[in-house]
Amino acid sequence: QVQLVESGGGLVQAGGSLRLSCAASGHTFSVNAMGWFRRAPGKEREFVAAISWRGGSILYEDSVKGRFTISRDNAKNTAYLQMNSLKPEDTAVYYCAAGRDGRVSRSSYDYWGQGTQVTVSS
Repeated sequence: QVQLVESGGGLVQAGGSLRLSCAASGHTFSVNAMGWFRRAPGKEREFVAAISWRGGSILYEDSVKGRFTISRDNAKNTAYLQMNSLKPEDTAVYYCAAGRDGRVSRSSYDYWGQGTQVTVSS
């Protein structure tokens, strides 16, 4: 099993920045692709970004392109989501996900964190 713990959420004004972290523990040798998702109030969970093991393949949801950056440090078993130019519509619970599959995906993940709240005030 793999455990994922997110951190770095909080309250920020529109235009501000936050950096989310996702620390993996347990059987981390089985982790390949990692991703970030979010669930806004009253909405379904949606894909935000994903990154392959070596970082050579990255996907972003269209609304965050140019504002969010996903990265990872495999030596620390940690993935990051740098969020700049935040908007009120970015308000959501953000979840980290990890998959055994090496392909970057918008939907296929095996492990999930508990989430961290991001609130962007206008």
